[in-house]
Amino acid sequence: MKKVIILTLLVGLSFSCSESFFDLKPQGRASLDQLSTKNGINALLIGAYSLLDGVGAGNTGRQSTISNYVFGGISSDDAVKGTDAGDQPEQSFIEQYNWLSDNTYFLGKWWHSYDGVARCNEVIQIVANVKDMTDAEKTQAIAEARFLRGHYHFEAKKMWNNVPFIDEKVYNRDDPNSTKIPNDKDIWPNIEADFDFAAKNLPAIQAQKGRATQWAAKSYLAKAYIFQKKWAAAKTLLEDVVKNSGKKLVANYHDNYRTVTNNNSESIFEVQFSVNDGTTGNNGNAGDNLNWPYSATAPGRGCCGFYQPSHNLVNAFKTENGLPMIGTAADGTLDTYNKVDLPTDQGITAATAFTLDKTIPVDPRLDWTVGRRGVNFLDWGPMPGSTWIRDQAYAGPFTGKKWMYYLAEENSTTHSTSRRNVNNNYRLIKLSHVLLWLAECEVELGNLAAAEGYVNQIRVRAKTGSVQDPTVTYQVEPYPTGTFAGKGADYARNAVRMEQRLEFAMEGHRFFDLVRWGIAEKVLNKYAAEESVQGTEPSGRKFNKRSYMAGKVFASKNLYFPLPQDEILNSQKGGQPTLKQNPGY
Repeated sequence: MKKVIILTLLVGLSFSCSESFFDLKPQGRASLDQLSTKNGINALLIGAYSLLDGVGAGNTGRQSTISNYVFGGISSDDAVKGTDAGDQPEQSFIEQYNWLSDNTYFLGKWWHSYDGVARCNEVIQIVANVKDMTDAEKTQAIAEARFLRGHYHFEAKKMWNNVPFIDEKVYNRDDPNSTKIPNDKDIWPNIEADFDFAAKNLPAIQAQKGRATQWAAKSYLAKAYIFQKKWAAAKTLLEDVVKNSGKKLVANYHDNYRTVTNNNSESIFEVQFSVNDGTTGNNGNAGDNLNWPYSATAPGRGCCGFYQPSHNLVNAFKTENGLPMIGTAADGTLDTYNKVDLPTDQGITAATAFTLDKTIPVDPRLDWTVGRRGVNFLDWGPMPGSTWIRDQAYAGPFTGKKWMYYLAEENSTTHSTSRRNVNNNYRLIKLSHVLLWLAECEVELGNLAAAEGYVNQIRVRAKTGSVQDPTVTYQVEPYPTGTFAGKGADYARNAVRMEQRLEFAMEGHRFFDLVRWGIAEKVLNKYAAEESVQGTEPSGRKFNKRSYMAGKVFASKNLYFPLPQDEILNSQKGGQPTLKQNPGY
């Protein structure tokens, strides 16, 4: 009887109501009509910008955080996973080059990259039909969207190399099959085209901080050229940025890593973080919220001990006559900085008396980058040692520093419910990047004196800027005039590469730089072999490093990560996947 009644009701409704009665709009989703306004386009753009920090794409956030600490940091010689052996095994697999296509970190990063692409495409598609925007306003909106689309595709390209480019002509938000296209074409030309359009149509200055400018687009386009070794084209753009953008190096290196100096004169494109803005804290660098000292007396107030600097990185900051301890091989195989270790408290409990030998000369950027026992940690006093480390025997004695906040700024710069959510912006592109990319270009174009000049601008700033702890022996000098020319192109290459490592350590660039330089296999296999054995201090004291790296091998297939297996399965059309797995996986 119930079935008859229901059928009768349905038949009656079909005659008494128009078809639009059943055309229900999905809840929680704006209609095209609602979005086809100036305000709607701005909201869509904000949505595309909001994914820059890596949070909001349906994953954990740490899988796609803007710092790329997993993929660019712990997969390199800059950092170890940290914490303890059992926590986040997916990160351990990545750190130890055991990369499988079902690792959830690869899936989360893919989701984020293409969620960002989708949001950009919606802006470009919808803006054409907006009535309350001028043509100039529409063009600028498209330029911002294409800049962001270039960024998200760039992230995917450097991760997997073989990835699809999805533009507004392909994308259809109502058709999941629209984006199932093969990854059999090099997408660099598409990325270049997006940044080029943005460079030609964005203003030099934006009214709102955080929006892309023509200088950001030109710098990013130059970066794309550098990844492809298009040195002359990159040089032209970078020189334009240096001469005409009005950007300048800040006096103090550490001003690139403080909340109070967000959006400073050196910053070209900065990912904006905010706290206490009416949200739960996800706008405050939530993707990095595991990367804090373990103690409740430390910044962040406890949890979780991830992403710790390696001994290799710390040793790289040693100097001799104020210069890095590097050799004449471009791949770093003749470098000497890692032969003897800087003294540390590895294996020494916090309750045991310890005095750090501060007489060994180091670059002052070391202590703005790394927390080590006995050295001032911002305004928190001397770093106390193993009480700040979750498992020192496993992860080592050091902690990261660049994203930390000052004790005096706690509460004003931290979220009310989690002090690990902060508003210390991530500087994605700085003038220091531009200068060192220019140095690369000049080396490859045979202009060694010019390259030396750009590197020395960075080193002079390190020498003359503020220091973290005046009791440490800091010694950094510019290269004497003619050093690059006298020692040859390979030495100059190595010097530029070392400067990039020192300047941008723990910022998630290192792995991708090693790959594009073509030296990842040599560097990372040497690193694994040296980081896995006992260390030796100048006094002769021996200590354990990361024994779990023993026997780990970085193979040629590891130059790129495996495509997520779930995405390959989901890419099927007509029973066949459109995505092809990277070689070796």
